[in-house]
Amino acid sequence: MATMKDVAKAAGVSLSTASYAINGSSKISEATRAKVIEAAKQLNYQKNGLATDLKRSSTKTIALILSDMSGPYYSELIRGVQEVALENGYDLIACSSFGGNESTAIKFLREKRVDGVIISEHNLHDEAILQSARKGFPIVVLDRYLKGDYIYNVLVDNEKGGYMATELLIKNGCKQIAYISSSSNSYDHKLRYKGYLQALSDYNLECTSNLNINGRFTIDGGYMATKLLIGQRQLPDAIFYANDEMAAGGIKAFQEAGIRVPDDISIVGFDDIFLAEHMNPPLTTIRQPKYEIGSLAAHLIVQLLDGLELEHEYVLSTELVVRRSCKLRY
Repeated sequence: MATMKDVAKAAGVSLSTASYAINGSSKISEATRAKVIEAAKQLNYQKNGLATDLKRSSTKTIALILSDMSGPYYSELIRGVQEVALENGYDLIACSSFGGNESTAIKFLREKRVDGVIISEHNLHDEAILQSARKGFPIVVLDRYLKGDYIYNVLVDNEKGGYMATELLIKNGCKQIAYISSSSNSYDHKLRYKGYLQALSDYNLECTSNLNINGRFTIDGGYMATKLLIGQRQLPDAIFYANDEMAAGGIKAFQEAGIRVPDDISIVGFDDIFLAEHMNPPLTTIRQPKYEIGSLAAHLIVQLLDGLELEHEYVLSTELVVRRSCKLRY
């Protein structure tokens, strides 16, 4: 069966333009609309009916609330949401909760300015989400577990990911393994740290406070946290960075100090962002399905708006990706 992406490709237009044409938007010219409609006829494209039976007050818009709109992790997540939204005739608005109670995000929640919301913002209070979710206005949450009516959870097995990263280092002879993360109350971070601690415990290794440093989940934060470790003079055997951006900053700090990765110290990250395989050396990391998270969240919103009854919790797997930043003994 032909998809909206097939129609867009055949017509030589973007996915958003094809969606506007198929759904009768006034945002495009009649000539472009005719070209898209002709391509749809040639491909025997059948418009997805999930979004066509919504009540008249529908805004045909999904909101995506993020904690950081600039990070490389979010580009894939946004793409996953956007493609499903456009495929089903919805526009997508992405925003942050910056501004507190006066933020656009809070207005979307309180005033129902969109049809449904996907939230990946751990600083947005649970109570605000619980009070906003209602029939006809579903909310999908990421990076937290929240139980309530009309609230749906898309989770990643972060604890297993944290365990796999730490276990790889242990199995390759590392005894002192630092953990660089953030002081963030992020649900995902807490589970990665839990997996790290569990692996240390299972292999009878200790976690010492001087090996647990705040890197703020940023490249600069990872760089500064690594400089602190280097300043302690006695380096650990390895470092597990709770995201790849911090690992990138760490590699830079080691290079400046003349410390070789992985000959002098092994490094493992988390996320498998695009940059990971292009670092020097390429980064061993835990891959989480960023695009699939966004795609699944958007599919849930569309199906819920169509009146389907769905499960409230979905857990996606993580995967260990071994590259050259980790010294292997087997």
